[in-house]
Formats: sequence, structure tokens, C-alpha cells
Amino acid sequence: MDNTIRSGVWPTMITPYTAGGEVDYDALARLIEWYAAKGVDGLFAVCQSSEMFYLSLEERVKVAEYTVRRAGGRLPVIASGHISDGFDEQVEELNAMAGTGIDALVLITNRLAGPEESDETLKSRLAQLLERLPKELPLGFYECPYPYKRLVTPELLRWCVETGRFAFLKDTCCDLDLLGSRAEAVRDSGLKIYNANTATLLESLKLGISGYSGVMANFHPELYVWLLRHWKDRPEEAQRLMPILTAASWVEKQLYPINAKYYLSLEGVLDSIVGRSKDAEEMNATFRLEIEQLRELSIRLAGEQS
Repeated sequence: MDNTIRSGVWPTMITPYTAGGEVDYDALARLIEWYAAKGVDGLFAVCQSSEMFYLSLEERVKVAEYTVRRAGGRLPVIASGHISDGFDEQVEELNAMAGTGIDALVLITNRLAGPEESDETLKSRLAQLLERLPKELPLGFYECPYPYKRLVTPELLRWCVETGRFAFLKDTCCDLDLLGSRAEAVRDSGLKIYNANTATLLESLKLGISGYSGVMANFHPELYVWLLRHWKDRPEEAQRLMPILTAASWVEKQLYPINAKYYLSLEGVLDSIVGRSKDAEEMNATFRLEIEQLRELSIRLAGEQS
């Protein structure tokens, strides 16, 4: 299995737009450099944080291609972006994404079976899909919460390990018991699990989870990078950091991803906080103040943890 899928922090990238609502590639370049400067281990492009359901196929492909090109081999890039309901349309979307130069192609679990369909149906459809995707490209799973959350069972993970095709799972179960079962299912394999939930992150690392891939890496990725690198050798500091990270993560429920764009504008990365899934006009004065205070806290914490 391709070892470019490193353990560590993988931000779920946002998509910057111009004031007129077009993808802003100059800002995307600055964003990629910002992630790199913060020490992240890889980039997850074209996901829900990227507003993939609001991007055309052409835009999704172009964003992935640009991210790969700008990362320039410094950081591995993975991407998703199949949003259609129909199986053949998804095959088309996935093969288009596979041709962008990404290091792994991520499958959205809720696109493979409906909420009323069984895991056997999902596995059957997945087996068909594997025959129609490039065999040399590692695959991943993403338990995207929209339009509904489809969790992967440990049994299905074991089947994925047996195929030898899977390298990445963005886990959104937020359940330590299930995280432990999943970690056991993939132990000693090439399939790594990345927790998207802050509250369970430190405990899940102790269970064998490989990293973090979540929303808060669009605010203060450097704090998650520190945690992933030092939770073993500086355990008391890691334990003190965790409640602060968990409390900070509640900002996800504010007006994401607009609030992340506002944070990044304060960082000098973005010129515009325009979004497609949410209205930037709703980023009111109180919300802005909360993000400004979060940034002040993040800067202080980063100085203390260095």
C-alpha cells in the first residue's frame, strides 16, 4: 500500500471564492501554503468542507488538480467529490477525480447505499465499483454527514483490508468503543483511520487511530499537529490541551465554513469569506468576535506548546 498516506493531521480543505462567487485560485494557493506552514501531514481536498455539493464536476476536478500541483509533492493530496445519486454518474465523477494526480481517491459512504439499504448491498455495490476504478490508486472512505451519515462497520473494514485497495478512513462516528473496534479491524494493515472528532481524539490515538482529519484544522491546525507529535512524550501537556481543543471545537456549530473563512481572513490568507452552502451575511458581529477571540487563544496556546 502507498505509504504517502501518512499518519498525522489532514485538514478537510475549504474552497475560497472571489467576492463574485467564483473559485479563487490565488487564495487557494495561499491556503495551501498556510496549511504547509502549520506542519500538516496531508491535504483532503474536495470534501464537504470544500462545499463539494455546490461545485460543478469541472470545478471539483480543477480544484483537486490545482491542489496537487501547488502542493508539489511536499504534501500528499487526497480527494473525494462524487456527489451524484446514480452509480454510473458516480463512476464518471470518481474516474475524473482519479485523473487529477491525487495520492488516494476517497469514496463517500452515503453515496454507495441509501439509508434503508443493507451493508450487503453496500458491499456488493462497492465490489462493482472497485472493478471500474484505477487499480493502482489507493482508496479511502469518508463518512460524510450529508445528506445522511453512513457508518462503516468493523466487518466491512476487514473486507476492505482484504482487498488491499484501501489506505484511508475519515471516521465521524464520535464513539470510542466503535473507534477501538475499527482500530482492531485494520491493525497491522495499510488502512489508516483518521478521527474527525476532537473530544475523542487523544483517547482514540491510544487505541491505535492514526490521526486527525476534521474541521478544526481550518482554524488552528498547529495545535493538532503538536498533539499528534507529542501526546506520547509530553502526555501531561497533551492532557491539559485537550479540554481547550474540545471547547474550541464547538465553533463548528456556529456558521461553518464561513467562520473558518473569517478566521483565515484574519490570518491574511483569504480576501473574501463568501460561501455557497451558507450565507456570509449571517456572519454577524457576535460571531466575528467569537472567532477573533478563538484566534487570540490559538496564538497563545501555540506559543505555550512550542
